[in-house]
Amino acid sequence: MGVMTERDLAIEDIRKLPTRFAGREVRYYTSVTSTNDLAKEAVAGGAAEGSIIIAAEQTAGKGRLQRPWLSPAGSLAFSVVLYPRLENLPHLVMLAALAAARGVGQVTGLEPQIKWPNDVLVRDKKVCGILVESDVRRGTVGCAVIGIGINVNQKIAAFPDIAPFAASLADELGRPVSRLVLLREVLAEMERLYLSLPGGARAIYEAWRGRLVTLGQMVRVTSATSTVEGVAEDVTPDGNLLLRLADGSLNVVVAGDVTLSGGAPKE
Repeated sequence: MGVMTERDLAIEDIRKLPTRFAGREVRYYTSVTSTNDLAKEAVAGGAAEGSIIIAAEQTAGKGRLQRPWLSPAGSLAFSVVLYPRLENLPHLVMLAALAAARGVGQVTGLEPQIKWPNDVLVRDKKVCGILVESDVRRGTVGCAVIGIGINVNQKIAAFPDIAPFAASLADELGRPVSRLVLLREVLAEMERLYLSLPGGARAIYEAWRGRLVTLGQMVRVTSATSTVEGVAEDVTPDGNLLLRLADGSLNVVVAGDVTLSGGAPKE
């Protein structure tokens, strides 16, 4: 199985999106360091809300907690520029993960789940990573950038460092997947969810919570300063993880890397 040609991400086709504003302004690159970095540069240049930066390949993609994210040829890597209200910021992580999971499901027929807070899994392996970066000053949001990387048509076996815990859609299906069709589905769903805010915040939270494979499991959470273990009991409406520790106390986790019980560290 080879990598699909770049024709399936032709700029003229990307612009024909079934959306009101998401992707109406498109900047497409064959290879970039990081689409999020370019999106932030675009914001400084006055980019409109819904602008997307898309790359056939990232050479220095970024994941959560300053981890690198591999985006070789055959993958789908893009960033979306938004100008949300401050109260909507916590829901961007949720709606991005939901949009990616739903888009993958609609295009492939697979049943993606979400590992808190926003890793999209298929059959317990990671197929999509999401990084939301925002600029907040004095209680005002300057911008938010949602970066999404999806393993679409690359062969994961070619990347032994991540092969034990990562998957690609093509590997799971045994056939290539159109990145253009997938991009359209994810963007359309993201826009629909974003436009439902703030009134739809509760529905987004409940749908996101309903896909979390993390809940009810014994997990290990690693942050910059500590590692704790416990049962992932629930999540709050603003996205924090509620971890029940062995001594019975409840720990509120705002950010961290979650490893499911018996699992390997994720990408």
